[in-house]
Amino acid sequence: MSHQEGRVAVITGGASGIGLAIGRRLARDGAWVALLDRDGAAAERAADELARSGYVAHGRACDVTDAEACRSAIGATVAEWGGVDVLVANAGISHRSLFEATDLEVVRRVIDVNLFGAVNVTAAALPSLIERRGGIAAISSVAGFAPLVGRTAYAASKHALHGFFGSLRAELRPRGVAVTLVCPSFVDSGIDAHALSGSGGRIASGKQVVGRLLTPETVAEAVADGVDRRRELVLVGAVSRSARWVSALFPRLYERMMVKRQGAEFGLAAS
Repeated sequence: MSHQEGRVAVITGGASGIGLAIGRRLARDGAWVALLDRDGAAAERAADELARSGYVAHGRACDVTDAEACRSAIGATVAEWGGVDVLVANAGISHRSLFEATDLEVVRRVIDVNLFGAVNVTAAALPSLIERRGGIAAISSVAGFAPLVGRTAYAASKHALHGFFGSLRAELRPRGVAVTLVCPSFVDSGIDAHALSGSGGRIASGKQVVGRLLTPETVAEAVADGVDRRRELVLVGAVSRSARWVSALFPRLYERMMVKRQGAEFGLAAS
């Protein structure tokens, strides 16, 4: 029997991409899945898809940048299903622009969604997670521990997740709550198709990636395993694993390699 059988899992950004893949995976393990998304109609459609497959699921509108909306969505889930056992803080956005060409409002927006969105939903779910000795999985990135040119705000938000959730883990470990940070490399999830430009608009062109694109399903498998095993850090994909060690042991080499592979889009060359 899966460790998720009969447990309640809440996933932000759950209407599509990585979030929906995680919802499907945890539902197959027997979890009751609450999909939260800014697009409430899409979240409801995704939940209906799971329900038609015989799983227990619901979808709710929730803008994670709104702390009251997070409290309302989590409160409704607790009222309906009794509590929260697993929280997956997945909602996120990106941008692609050099900092000098990035409006500060774009920086604030990315950090608001990626960092404070995770903080808001964690604060809302925390009493139930403590009561049920549950687990939190925060979806970070290679950019959570290494630099990424053209994504200063994105990297800042993901680095901050590590500081926040690493410190929260130390606070919650004695109370039986596990905290898992998940760091995939590039994922075919649609996040880059919706990346903000430096002025806040949408970018239509593709991006250069390093290594083979991971599928959302691959990330979902890693999340499910990490939550089951109550792991602290999950590095998803060969690029993530190699980047972790190269960036830590040889940071200047990592920077040159990263700029060589990612800098052409922005007119940069490795020095």
